[in-house]
Amino acid sequence: MKRVRVIVAGAVQGVFFRARTRNEAIRNSVRGWVRNLPDGRVEAVFEGQPEDVDRLVEWCRIGPSHAFVDHVEVTEEAYTGAFRDFSIRYGP
Repeated sequence: MKRVRVIVAGAVQGVFFRARTRNEAIRNSVRGWVRNLPDGRVEAVFEGQPEDVDRLVEWCRIGPSHAFVDHVEVTEEAYTGAFRDFSIRYGP
């Protein structure tokens, strides 16, 4: 199993990035969460089978149709199995 933290920079807020990330995560059996950051970036944590997590990271490099992704930072973390589903988080 694999866990990554992803920070996506660019024009990624106000373009349904969180909602589409949630949809893609569910479709790929990935658990975790996604949220907007105050500085305009999007942060997410993905857990699941390595190939499913990698597929979702690659999707984040493009994002939804109205997004413009400038940079994606991916940090591998220790898998925890802490999530039962994939959620959108609001606030800090």
